[in-house]
Amino acid sequence: MAGLSPRLAAVVDALPLGPGMRVIEIGCGPGAAARAVAEIVGPDGHVLAIDRYAKAIRQLSDRAADLIAAGRLTPRLVAAEELELAFGEEPYDTAFAVRVGAFDGRHPDAGAKALERLSAALRPGGRLFIDGGDPLREITVSSRP
Repeated sequence: MAGLSPRLAAVVDALPLGPGMRVIEIGCGPGAAARAVAEIVGPDGHVLAIDRYAKAIRQLSDRAADLIAAGRLTPRLVAAEELELAFGEEPYDTAFAVRVGAFDGRHPDAGAKALERLSAALRPGGRLFIDGGDPLREITVSSRP
């Protein structure tokens, strides 16, 4: 995968992705992984790339202007623990996070709230993957009734 570090390439390769999927990247930074995922899910899929830092969202917006214009990628300035889908936004199939404090034990309270928010943003049976496995591990996200 051009433009990805070996570590991010391994993460993207390990995600169970396919054409037409809807994916959330949590803590997208400048968006290298989000752009790669958008290419994998193709024109019928969608990537919501979120980050709590405006600089990261600006960088992603600059680097992925073509994907954003095509409606294949949406950058959003929001922390995982404050994520809400926009009115009419369809839920997502899967989410992933790399080096995100809410999920790696650095900020457990934020992690609990982020899991609650993800349960509302993912479709029933939706999956969450974080780094820390080989290279990923799956975290259980309870769906809301």
